[in-house]
Amino acid sequence: MTGSFTLAYVPGVTPGKWARVWEERLPETPLHLVQVTAAEAAGKVRAGEADAALLRLPGDREDLHAIPLYTETTVVVFPKDHEFAAADELSLEDLAQHVLWQPLDDTLEWDSVPGQPPVERPGTTADAIQIVAAGVGVLVVPQSLARLHHRKDLKHVPLIDAPQSRVALSFPIRDENPELIEHLIGIVRGRTVNSTRGPAPEPEQSKQKPQQKKPQQQQRQGPAKARQQKPQAKRAKPRRGR
Repeated sequence: MTGSFTLAYVPGVTPGKWARVWEERLPETPLHLVQVTAAEAAGKVRAGEADAALLRLPGDREDLHAIPLYTETTVVVFPKDHEFAAADELSLEDLAQHVLWQPLDDTLEWDSVPGQPPVERPGTTADAIQIVAAGVGVLVVPQSLARLHHRKDLKHVPLIDAPQSRVALSFPIRDENPELIEHLIGIVRGRTVNSTRGPAPEPEQSKQKPQQKKPQQQQRQGPAKARQQKPQAKRAKPRRGR
């Protein structure tokens, strides 16, 4: 299979392991990885600038299929010297008296945003991290984003009753590369190469060879066989007198 395939992905998602499997199964079809912002991921696919995207749900899904892959843990990010520093986990109630930054690229779907509202919303998660590191307020994000923006002066713990983000593989409803999409779906879902919906495996040569008797065994078996097959001498019948 020739040509190429472009896969966009949002920050925090790590497609490297899937790219390695793709290279093993489809070495003649290069896979190009392009990192995009959460806000532009769906648009890149609709515009044909990417064949598919690894993005977060909920989000813009107009004219796109979305196959959920996994759900991320939601965490609270705060300075290491914060009053939350000794906590192993937190709840929405714990955030009631704290400023909660909600960046414009936030992908969490809130029914009601907890905490105290900030004066304005930061443009990106990276901007919000900088504000929290300065000792102002806290931030709630998927765990992969907290790890991506890790700093030694910050800590994060799970927020047990917060909305969660799901990572999904998204591609056009009217897809121009259905076979390649099917290959990618098989890879991200962990199908083996022998799966009926995955790539067809190359034919394998039979590992079983006809058994042949070794010459030494034939020599040993030869005399024994000869003895078994040697005709017995006929006993002479006694002659009767006349």
